[in-house]
Amino acid sequence: MVANASEKFTNLALKLFDINAFKFGDFKMKVGINSPVYFDLRVIISHPDVMNTVSELLLQFLNDKKTSCDHICGVPYTALPIATLVSVRDSKPMLIRRKEAKDYGTKKLIEGKYQSGDTCLIIEDVVTSGSSILETVNDLRREGIVVTDAIVLVDREQGGAKNIEQNGIRMHSLFTLSQLLDILQEAGKIEESTVKAVAKYISTCQIKADGSMVQPSSKAVNELNRLKMSFEARSNHARCPVAKRLFQLMAVKKSNLCIAVDLPKVGAILDLVMKIGPHICVLKTHIDVVEDFNENFVHSLVALAEKYNFLIMEDRKFADIGNTVSMQYGHGLYKISQWADLVTCHSLPGKGVLDGLKNGAVDYSNKGVFLLAEMSCRGNLINEKYTKDTMELAMDGSNNDFIAGIVCQNPHVVTNPGLIQLTPGVQISNTSDELSQQYSSPQSAIKEKGADIAVVGRGVTNSPNVAAAAEEYRDQLWSAYCSRIESEDE
Repeated sequence: MVANASEKFTNLALKLFDINAFKFGDFKMKVGINSPVYFDLRVIISHPDVMNTVSELLLQFLNDKKTSCDHICGVPYTALPIATLVSVRDSKPMLIRRKEAKDYGTKKLIEGKYQSGDTCLIIEDVVTSGSSILETVNDLRREGIVVTDAIVLVDREQGGAKNIEQNGIRMHSLFTLSQLLDILQEAGKIEESTVKAVAKYISTCQIKADGSMVQPSSKAVNELNRLKMSFEARSNHARCPVAKRLFQLMAVKKSNLCIAVDLPKVGAILDLVMKIGPHICVLKTHIDVVEDFNENFVHSLVALAEKYNFLIMEDRKFADIGNTVSMQYGHGLYKISQWADLVTCHSLPGKGVLDGLKNGAVDYSNKGVFLLAEMSCRGNLINEKYTKDTMELAMDGSNNDFIAGIVCQNPHVVTNPGLIQLTPGVQISNTSDELSQQYSSPQSAIKEKGADIAVVGRGVTNSPNVAAAAEEYRDQLWSAYCSRIESEDE
């Protein structure tokens, strides 16, 4: 147990981690800098038990500090529901600060019943620079309301408390970022390397209230930028067991090559796999194009995967309601869940498609899913909002142990170092085909598009010497990966 951390506080920290209220990776902050850790406490509104615990601990904390006030005001918008619960628990009137005045009616910025000279306590979820608290304080003070204290759920320790204090406000926090990380490390949720990386980042990235760096000449290093991290290091961040296994497999085998074997005959597929098996980390199939599919083929394919140490991905792109997906995955002619380590699916049906896949597997703890956030074909209808919504689904805490990675074409889509980016459409020579597929070179896919694993199809399968072609792609892709993680930031 971390010193001075009560059981309730420890349990809350672990629960916040489990529901994905904070994430590790490379995130753009409101103050304009990138951070290796991001707090998204908006998710707690979907977890009434967490909301109840947060409000209970905040009120207990206030009573222990003997902090008194006439009103409570939550900083818009995440802190509003938290402040509401504290107000009800403490029978204390609440004030609401609008982000902008109404252009009709009273045109007030502060809503609620109050008078000049009343005191008010500020409640906030997370503090970085403290600017949001100070904006709320200034609007309250313009109404003659006295503000001397603010309480926050998490202090990121990047200068916010000092900035707020300089404006005459005492800031109290349930957790500091360091305390949270210590609790998570002690519980085995994160590695020591993550704690050290975040601590180093905080020490080099102190922020003033206006968002500028305290020491502009200092270089704030985000050591959790997945594009600069080795596969070995990233395996420690993977919450999906299959993703962890795949990271380690790639590191040992020195291969980030996935080959798509879209051939119609089982004999041709097995012959090909025996030649390319030593060079790949993943074999990708479209099983419904196989004309003579049979169970012996599946047994042979699994045996080759074990012999040559690669995973099998069925690129089924599931996209139906949960019940249908469950049957497609676990039953029918192909019984995909029995032999495929990984499958792909669209996020279009929402969370139900993932629930259906879980239901279709006898034991999904040794299975993984790649969500499609982008496609490589020209003219596809996926837009930025769809990609963003797909990533929000991927980061849902209830799916962290099942989602191995993301299929996309953009280095900024995947920020969590525990997720694997799979990028299709890679060829050494061609740039497109007659059916709108667009190709990238191995170097471009890895270093420009951010791929961790690149998918090669006809560049190998149509080669007169498939083994030599697979070896060449493997070497170029691995070289590009090594160059990416070893290169210095601009």
